[in-house]
Amino acid sequence: MVAIEPNGNFCSDCAVRGAAVCSSLDAADLREFEHLGRRVHFGSGETVFSEEDITTSFYNVIEGVMRLYKLLPDGRRQIVGFALPGDFLGMNLSGRHNFSADAIGAVTVCQFAKAPFNRFIEDRPQLLRRINELAIRELSQARDHMVLLGRRSADEKVATFLLGWRERLVALKGLSDKVPLPMSRQDIADYLGLTIETVSRTFTKLERQGVIQIIHGGISLLDPARVEAMAAA
Repeated sequence: MVAIEPNGNFCSDCAVRGAAVCSSLDAADLREFEHLGRRVHFGSGETVFSEEDITTSFYNVIEGVMRLYKLLPDGRRQIVGFALPGDFLGMNLSGRHNFSADAIGAVTVCQFAKAPFNRFIEDRPQLLRRINELAIRELSQARDHMVLLGRRSADEKVATFLLGWRERLVALKGLSDKVPLPMSRQDIADYLGLTIETVSRTFTKLERQGVIQIIHGGISLLDPARVEAMAAA
């Protein structure tokens, strides 16, 4: 069930402020900025926004993981990415969302109405630069995903996904060989352009080869160098 908190002093206790869109603001601007937003909580599986809906808000992920996806004309789902805390979603040129987003587990976002947000950034070039940085990062991730969907083996695709996901988590939580995977095997399959059976077989194969160990809620990297070599193939 979606729950909305009233406007308040959110920025002072924000765990991802250093990675969020507002990281470039000074204390005075930050006090004004936090009154533009509201914290919204989504339960597992709830939709945050839908493809082709008119964009009325922007979203900064604070807690949890979101799946971002498009529905193909034949009804299949293509996952285009997974959003983590610090990611900023909703900005586009068309004025409509170009993918859908829903919650994997509990998710909290800071939601900003589009019009007042746009007015706020007009005379704050540092915030515009930060938004551009996030947009460039998103474009780079999209290009990497296009390569990933290309002519690579299932082993290479899964290894690249695990390595990339681990690197994103390191930026948030620090280095660890344990890699939580909150998304389902079907989600991973829909991201990599594989079947769920192929993904499950590949995980089992990598575990049998001593590359990973499947643990509750994720995997443990037993041979990171081997995964890196497979991803670089």
